[in-house]
Amino acid sequence: MTKRFYITTPIYYVNAEPHIGHAYTTIVADVMSRFHRLMGYRTHFLTGTDDHGDKIAQAAAEAGTDPKSYADRISNLFRETWPKLNISNDDFIRTTDPRHIKTVQYILQKVYDQGDIYFSNYKGLYCVGCERFYTERELVDGKCPDHDKKPVEREEANYFFRMSQYQDWLISYIRENPDFIQPERYRNEVLSFLREPLEDLCISRPIQRLSWGIPLPFDDRYVTYVWFDALINYLSALGYPDGDLFREYWPVSRHLIAKDILKPHGIYWPTMIRALGLPPFRHLNVHGYWKTEEGKMSKSHGTVVRPLDLLPVYGLDAFRYFLLREMVFGLDAGFSEEALVQRLNADLANDLGNLFSRTLAMTAKYFQGKVPPFGSDPDENDRALLAQRDQTTVDFLEEVPRFAFHKALISIWALINAANKYIDQVGPWQLFKDPGKADRLRTVMRNLLEVNRLTAVFLTPFLPDTAEKMLHRLGISKAASDVRFEEDGRWGTLREGAPVDKGEALFPRVDSAQKQGAKRPTVPKKEEKTPDTVPIDTFRTLDLRVGVVKEAHNVPKSQKLLRLIVDIGEERQVVAGIAQWYKPADLVGKQVVLVANLQPAKLMGVESRGMVLAVQDGTALRLIAPAEPVAPGSRVS
Repeated sequence: MTKRFYITTPIYYVNAEPHIGHAYTTIVADVMSRFHRLMGYRTHFLTGTDDHGDKIAQAAAEAGTDPKSYADRISNLFRETWPKLNISNDDFIRTTDPRHIKTVQYILQKVYDQGDIYFSNYKGLYCVGCERFYTERELVDGKCPDHDKKPVEREEANYFFRMSQYQDWLISYIRENPDFIQPERYRNEVLSFLREPLEDLCISRPIQRLSWGIPLPFDDRYVTYVWFDALINYLSALGYPDGDLFREYWPVSRHLIAKDILKPHGIYWPTMIRALGLPPFRHLNVHGYWKTEEGKMSKSHGTVVRPLDLLPVYGLDAFRYFLLREMVFGLDAGFSEEALVQRLNADLANDLGNLFSRTLAMTAKYFQGKVPPFGSDPDENDRALLAQRDQTTVDFLEEVPRFAFHKALISIWALINAANKYIDQVGPWQLFKDPGKADRLRTVMRNLLEVNRLTAVFLTPFLPDTAEKMLHRLGISKAASDVRFEEDGRWGTLREGAPVDKGEALFPRVDSAQKQGAKRPTVPKKEEKTPDTVPIDTFRTLDLRVGVVKEAHNVPKSQKLLRLIVDIGEERQVVAGIAQWYKPADLVGKQVVLVANLQPAKLMGVESRGMVLAVQDGTALRLIAPAEPVAPGSRVS
């Protein structure tokens, strides 16, 4: 039986144009959909827009138009943006679609008829930006944590969904299914919220206050509250209750969201599904925020980054690669054009581009641009390359389903770097000069061509345009979407004698003069002074974590630096200037204290995402560690 996979993005509010937060979520869903197609799954990938609610009505009024015209314009911007980012969605739904309205009204009537919806008065604190009521304990300094504004007090007669009666069931279900909400920190956040009594959910708005919404089927004086409306899109797009797509894909449904909408998806939605008598969705996967130097991206603060502004400068696949490599799924990440350029030049142009160009250039020179057969039996250099191939294959198959894209890409780049090192070690140019080494040269070049082909297969979910270009230049005419791992992930499948195309560089380097981003003000350097004291709030900005060193390596061409892989609840690469005091083998398994929120930097071309703390004692240096072993990721306070 064919395996199936169903993934959804949130349906995006049409009160703002697409920005990189929207792009990241949708690209992640695209990667997961492409990966599962690569693995032979039948997939269904849904995205769309949320056209209803207070925010849309307000935005339309500010734009001097009606809500429908405004929603049509912004929704079309989303629909037109996704193909430009190579998004392979199967469906695009809007909450103004007749199919969605029909399903919402069917569900409302069903839940009302079974007694789970009732009429009552309610008074509470309402955030227009979030379009929901807040309790006092959810506020930060009396303000909405996402919009930094005080909610307004509202009292209305409305319809309510008996969400509270499903609280015990939801707690039990989350505890019995620990992978229901991922990563674990967000599962714990939902359980923490559920420790308090759960209030019933207000699901309507009076039509005299808000007419832009779906009318309740049992009382046309009210329209449906935006969250009870919007969440149902995951069912209405499948044709619930009778659609074939619903029967095929709902049992394998997986939702993808940013952390700001955790509560509606982690609490409202499961209880709504329970009221319908349906099995819950399979997984809820939650990612963090993209931040700039000014903090979280915000339309109101003018700090959003629009993806289509970046594509003409850096290219689509460089943009996709940066987002997927830079963010550890579940944590916040920082965006800057400088970091994007570093990734493009170092990882894409220098590592991948250099390997591909060298391999095809040597194939053109040594074998008239045709794929040679394997020659001699493998030696120790070959076996080391093949061992990395095997490890990368394992990592790719394990880490992508876990949404650990950065780990999968790190491992793919380990294979790329192993192949570049292999070229330097075996010296194909030397083999070419010796007619007696022709057999050996065939094996070396065939190994390199196969590594490039396999790298292209690994990259099809992440960088589909680049992967397809690589395959075509290796003599394989398949589209990236037609590649299947069972067949194309096998070693040695290049056709002997197939022509390869040397072509141009995959990723030309970008220098600062080429960048066309916004001009940044020059900040004068301040004289550095060591203060006698610092306020406690300054200390609290440091994220100090205890970690365990998993790997330690010398940094090439440096006598001072070591590259460490440190487990702080997730793996972090750190460069430390401690080589004269510690050997790599002495560090593996050792606990250290890491500054985890230090701005990333590159030292000798190696990225460092943190700093280990040490103390100087005369001429000696000692790493700081807890007196007793503690769990990786434990905070220092």
